Amino acid sequence: MIGARILTAGLIFSLCLGFRDFFESNPVSHVLIQLPLLAWCGALLAQPAINLEAEWNRGGVVALLIALFGITFWMLPRSIDAALFSPAMEVAKFISLPLCVGAPLAIGWARAHPLLRGFLKAQAVSMLGVMAFLYTHAPVRICNAYLVDDQLRLGYAFLFTAIAVVVLWVAPLFVGSREFHQMRSRSVEAG
Repeated sequence: MIGARILTAGLIFSLCLGFRDFFESNPVSHVLIQLPLLAWCGALLAQPAINLEAEWNRGGVVALLIALFGITFWMLPRSIDAALFSPAMEVAKFISLPLCVGAPLAIGWARAHPLLRGFLKAQAVSMLGVMAFLYTHAPVRICNAYLVDDQLRLGYAFLFTAIAVVVLWVAPLFVGSREFHQMRSRSVEAG
């Protein structure tokens, strides 16, 4: 199982590296596909460490803070531009997203209290909405590496991503879990 995770992470990382020019030619594929894929590599590699008890990471807060600082850094348009123009920042992107975003997010999420998870989900949706508004309503180019039309497409992609995330997170509340439905059908049959 661990070998499969390592292989999957390696394939995803190789895909991001091998098709780097393709992903980076469009801000939507760069920001909303390549960056999350790199973070996912780190999350896959961190799976064996999730169950390890660590006093420094009680409640997952420290790991989540590391991930949030990493996400915040890579949300900045200046960081996106620098990753396209500076080889050092490009290397930093390929190293920091798996190690400073994906892995800590997976480790912290597993230990986080459900209220903290709910807060972070709400924060993620609101931040996607803010980024959508920023990219669609900015009177100037925010990312110098991309055109204004590209910026507008990225803003709408942020908006659609926010809507999709809300639907994915809220739908189970209306559908319910399999266990809930089985318990309900047993109580109806018994009653």
